[in-house]
Amino acid sequence: MTPFAYVTRCGCMAMRGRKNKMASEKTLLAQTLEKLDEKCGSCRPLTPLECVEGCDVWRFKNELKRLYGVISQKGFQNRLLNVLKNKRRLEILGILAENRFSVSLLQKELKKHGYVHSQKTIINEYIQPLAAVGLILSNSGCYRATMFGAEVNRLFNDLRDIGEVLSPHSECYEEEIIRVLFEKPRTFEELKSRIQIKSLPRALERLQAANLIAKQDENNYIFYFKTKRNPNIERLSLTEKRVHENIPEEGITAERLAEKTKISLRRTYKYLRKLRGKKLAFKRRCPKTYFLSAEGVRIAETLEKMRALVVDFAQVSAEIAKSLGVFERVPSPDVDGNVGEKPLQVLVKSDVSHKVY
Repeated sequence: MTPFAYVTRCGCMAMRGRKNKMASEKTLLAQTLEKLDEKCGSCRPLTPLECVEGCDVWRFKNELKRLYGVISQKGFQNRLLNVLKNKRRLEILGILAENRFSVSLLQKELKKHGYVHSQKTIINEYIQPLAAVGLILSNSGCYRATMFGAEVNRLFNDLRDIGEVLSPHSECYEEEIIRVLFEKPRTFEELKSRIQIKSLPRALERLQAANLIAKQDENNYIFYFKTKRNPNIERLSLTEKRVHENIPEEGITAERLAEKTKISLRRTYKYLRKLRGKKLAFKRRCPKTYFLSAEGVRIAETLEKMRALVVDFAQVSAEIAKSLGVFERVPSPDVDGNVGEKPLQVLVKSDVSHKVY
């Protein structure tokens, strides 16, 4: 059984659809580590060499240990996103998630997908960046996707063109804007308070040009409100009264008011002007809001799943590294909406000491 098949059976990826984050993360760690320890505890190898060379669990633990060293580095999530914003790298990751290939065989496989590159280009431009963020690794001259890489490939399987709409060399501010707008639509001032960058207007323009976000229509940010004036002291026609009664306390746009009253938009404006003339209504310009388009929502959902995936692998890899006697620094990936890095907590060295192959 391959490491991927074994850990999938163990439930390492059971972090979807969780309502209580802390509880589910604890369950994820408990299930994964318990299954691994249970398998190791019941195993009776004839020789230590057989354990090291032939055990899928042992290889998986070492893979997680190496991933821990990568994922706990400062700025990991930004580097990971920049690596993934490349269609050829995603194609290679997908190929290596299915099977292991040498560079020469990978070169031939890429030709089948319409990509012609020298082996040097494949190594320098595609293999090395993928390996640097723990998505693939090499063994005896062949490359394959790691467990982490296989899961990332699954997430981005339908998002191969992400590099065409998001900058492949960036500080990932655009991704942060998408994440913030995924929570709810926000005004420019709200975005400015959440994302501390000078080039926010340019970033918003790029996202609009890529059809990932949209701005409220010109007519939809003018709201009409009732005044405190008593409508009974004025002579109102039945239609004027109908329009006035359908204006809520929180205000309403003319288009929405026309829908509520079943009156044409042109006539709605006419009666609103009359109500304003009688001091029974007034209009106010509300700040325009930005919101995600359908494509923006699709990308935001994938980015959120990737952030959750990084958190889960960070915690599992930290536990494995600790059990193998490594000085622990519990990774704190950028997952709380701040672009800046979080400090890493340094723990004591484990008493357990095993040589890792």
